[in-house]
Amino acid sequence: MSQQDQMHRYLFENHAVRGELVTVSRTWREIIAGHDYPEPVQTLLGELLVATSLMTATLKFDGDITVQLQGDGPLSLAVINGNNRQEMRGVARMQGEIAPNSSLKEMTGNGYLVITITPTEGERYQGVVGLEGDTIAACLEDYFMRSEQLPTRLFIHSGEHDGQQGAGGILLQVLPGQDAESDDFNHLTTLTETLKCEELLSLPANEVLWRLYHQEEVTLFDPQPVSFNCTCSRERCGEVLRSLPEEEVQQILQEDGQIDMHCDYCGNHYVFDSVDMAGIRKDSASADPQIH
Repeated sequence: MSQQDQMHRYLFENHAVRGELVTVSRTWREIIAGHDYPEPVQTLLGELLVATSLMTATLKFDGDITVQLQGDGPLSLAVINGNNRQEMRGVARMQGEIAPNSSLKEMTGNGYLVITITPTEGERYQGVVGLEGDTIAACLEDYFMRSEQLPTRLFIHSGEHDGQQGAGGILLQVLPGQDAESDDFNHLTTLTETLKCEELLSLPANEVLWRLYHQEEVTLFDPQPVSFNCTCSRERCGEVLRSLPEEEVQQILQEDGQIDMHCDYCGNHYVFDSVDMAGIRKDSASADPQIH
């Protein structure tokens, strides 16, 4: 029985270093379900999901985060959207064939990562980093070093467990405003590198941490659930259609008999016919007496 997807934060009592451990197996499977992604793209989305979840947990804010990979290779886009409640969704788009076992570089060509943080209150922030590393983890470590000057390591794992795809990871980061001895951080990094994918996907977080750091004093905080959540809805689609010119809507209805709006993230279809559109226009008119 697979464990629930969860994010765990932890601190080392004797080192100015924080850690996060996350498992996202079920969420990953829901993101790729219904999509005919090649295996390397599935794996990349899993890695992006782990990384986004770990990044979200380092940020103390209410709002959304988007980690988006863009390139001129056969994979043109891979994106994960998340928020401070660890609700995640993601999608990929391709413009060419992707061979089995393709590397990050082979899939994206000349590419870059865009990290966009949109707080509920306050200003939107966007950071861009080139895909100079061989992995998503290496690229994001570079991002943290450049943007926040915080030594950071990400350990991302994906594979099969109990016959199903699973993914998870660990983030280690020097605490902001603290002078962590580089030897301490390197020591904890070396310990974390011994983590096996099977351990991460099958064992409870406290047991994983004990196996890695049994000679350290570690404080493990209460977990936060991670889940798949798409924000699309019939109501939102109706609002989009309401904003379109009447002539354009009528032309689509005459040609196709209905308007089929498809969500790339979750695969849902929202179908509107002429009766539906008449109701939407009527609701719009009653909401604004000036519209006749």
